[in-house]
Amino acid sequence: MSARRTIVVKIGTSSITDADGVIARGAIEKLCGDVAAVREAGHRVVVVSSGAIAAGLPEIGLGGRRRPADTITLQAVATVGQSALMGVYREAFSAHGLIAGQVLLVPFDFIVRAQYVHAGQTLVRLLELGVVPIVNENDAIADQEIRWGDNDRIAALVANLVDADRLILLTDTSGVHTADPRVHADASLIEEIIEIDHQTEALAGGAGSARGSGGMASKLTAAKIAAWSGVSTVIAHAGRPDVITDALDAVPGVGTVVRARESRLPARKLWIAFAVIARGSVVVDAGARAALERGNSLLAAGVTAIHGAFDAGAPVEVVDTDGEIFAKGLVRHSADELRAAAGHRSGDLPAGAPHVVVHADDMVALPR
Repeated sequence: MSARRTIVVKIGTSSITDADGVIARGAIEKLCGDVAAVREAGHRVVVVSSGAIAAGLPEIGLGGRRRPADTITLQAVATVGQSALMGVYREAFSAHGLIAGQVLLVPFDFIVRAQYVHAGQTLVRLLELGVVPIVNENDAIADQEIRWGDNDRIAALVANLVDADRLILLTDTSGVHTADPRVHADASLIEEIIEIDHQTEALAGGAGSARGSGGMASKLTAAKIAAWSGVSTVIAHAGRPDVITDALDAVPGVGTVVRARESRLPARKLWIAFAVIARGSVVVDAGARAALERGNSLLAAGVTAIHGAFDAGAPVEVVDTDGEIFAKGLVRHSADELRAAAGHRSGDLPAGAPHVVVHADDMVALPR
């Protein structure tokens, strides 16, 4: 292996628990051994691990088909599962002379810019101290995370936070295939993806198992986020021998390698595009879309409709008249103020009325 690199390794619930959600100690011990091998070679590793909810369910007699559906119970279960999960990780890493540190993240850590930066500083400091950070969603208090979040996306954002050289997504399949290998025996592995497009995304299905929230679709989304931040991704089978070492070196056949883009989004625009949740949408006409694609700011004159209730500074999606979401940005004014100004030219607006809806510095064209 070459000079020291920083990698983010994400492993899903289905890869570290059995069908009832019981923690598979052997799987975690295997992962920690793989991490120890690349640490021994001088590299730095952040582990993003799912499994808190699934691991907590059998502890209180709710494993397998008895899994509850309501969010409050799942949040309560996570408090039991998270400590159990970290106990196994700490023990497994300790066998290799490594110290694991728990980092729990919530939507607030990604929505508020200052908190986002602070989270990155904490992770980097842990790496400097020789600790292996174990990142997970704070399911116990972050109800939105249970509803819409997945650790694949968080892993991609963490890769940006720590300026990683590679994102490795470990799963229970060998990578992206030409069809679902669980259904089509003749499906073949796609070893390299230069750029994720609609055709590639169509190959992905839903969640891989009842215990997981991700599936291949969320892994491709994560790989796209990573690609736009200049990080290449490898999607590989968690059970493969020496999978992290091989993925770090992009050994042929290790899985699916998704290349990083040559042109990358600056950290702030990546944050706007992927880390914050849109609070509403702004519909624009064809002329405004063309102007935005040339790098101009969005003016009130080009707005045809405002959807949602939001305040100044909120993230919004920018939509054309055909309903295509093509950009995202931070608005300069509230939804009510923008509705009053929509469609009016700057010269026709009274003093103090909003002229600029989203400034070019706060706008990012979404990767297709």
